Amino acid sequence: NSGVVSLLRPLLLDVVPSIRQTSALALGRLADYNVDLAEVVVKAGILPQLVGSLPEENRHYKKTAAFVLRVVAKHSPQLAQAVVQCGALETLVICLEDFDPGVKEAASWAFDYVARHNPELSQAVVDAGAVPLLVLCIQEPEIALKRIAASTLSDISKHSPELAQTVVDAGAIAHLAQMIPNPDAKLKRQVLSALSQIAKHSMDLAELVVEAEIFPVVLTCLKDSDEYVKKNGATLIREIAKHSPELSQLIVNSGGVAAMIDCIGSCRGTVRLPGIMMLGYVAAHSENLSMAVIVSKGIPPLCACLVEEHEDHIKAAAAWALGQIGRHSAEHARHVAVANVLPTLLDIYMDTRSSEDLKMKATLKNILQKCTHLPSLEPLLHDAPPNIMKHIVGQFSKVLPHDSKARRLFVTTGGLKKVQEIKAEPGSLLQEYISAINNCYPEEIVR
Repeated sequence: NSGVVSLLRPLLLDVVPSIRQTSALALGRLADYNVDLAEVVVKAGILPQLVGSLPEENRHYKKTAAFVLRVVAKHSPQLAQAVVQCGALETLVICLEDFDPGVKEAASWAFDYVARHNPELSQAVVDAGAVPLLVLCIQEPEIALKRIAASTLSDISKHSPELAQTVVDAGAIAHLAQMIPNPDAKLKRQVLSALSQIAKHSMDLAELVVEAEIFPVVLTCLKDSDEYVKKNGATLIREIAKHSPELSQLIVNSGGVAAMIDCIGSCRGTVRLPGIMMLGYVAAHSENLSMAVIVSKGIPPLCACLVEEHEDHIKAAAAWALGQIGRHSAEHARHVAVANVLPTLLDIYMDTRSSEDLKMKATLKNILQKCTHLPSLEPLLHDAPPNIMKHIVGQFSKVLPHDSKARRLFVTTGGLKKVQEIKAEPGSLLQEYISAINNCYPEEIVR
């Protein structure tokens, strides 16, 4: 409000280098504070001035100028576009080639804050020729430089398969994969994130990541003490598993399912989410892969997530994963049912506070359509709403005609009595199911 920005601008051209640098730093800190101040800095025409003199300046000024560009770009795509339009990217590429690692690091930060917003800005970073230099930066000895270069590659890759392919073509995967065992947690987070963002787009890209021999070393990340390393490691495995049965089988063979189940059991909250999804993806691909999740004792921790977690989206993911495990056959559904998960799913379904996440509802139907485990279905007869009741009665109508022991049990537990109380529309599917059940018994027992 006091007009400080316009007072600082001429100081960027001062003959004393330290005054130029300190003025730039002051402008950077103002722009960092909020989006309105960043816009004031842009409107004052400071960016072209900053960029124009950059190649001749000393390393301290270069770092500070890159800081200004970074903090302006971070606030919005529009401000990041202003950074691109003033020709900053070409100048920042020169900074990436600088001898001083601090200058390279500052330039990488600026590229990251431009690239993360959208595919167009990310493409501008690629077009400026930054990617091969960023791949060189992840090979430098300085940890801080490695971290931000990996983060920038991650943010470039996330937007589209084409952008991810550009990063792959520059040879990034092999260098990223080599850093998975690095003891620095912050670096590991960025490396795992970058590999996830590459692998997520297509089966071909996921296979290239797998070919860099990330298994079994990536499984150690699931035991890491850093929560974000755990989460990013689980996300990477999830992004690979989702593409094909073959990739999921490879994960199973390397012990990935058992490691993920341990990971889900040992943490809470959103850290669990990618692991839950990964088990669902693996189980969805085939009967055998679903059975591999069951044999590795994957159902109990998923049931625990339904009870322990408070966030709707985590519960929904766990319910969806259980549905993927149980949907293949009566045997698969039985494993889910004997874990006593059906009453829990029904409670969530009936809870008015539960979000309208259809996956959760579809899951109950998913398991019910295959479940022939009568002791697990029986309690649901007394509580289920009409649309779920239809699936439960339908299952009884399939099982009871062929199982005399089940028929006897159905009467003694009050199941048959409950079926008589159901009001079904004449001619409806539910009425057909009830008739099929009644036909299994003599008329006087039904009465």
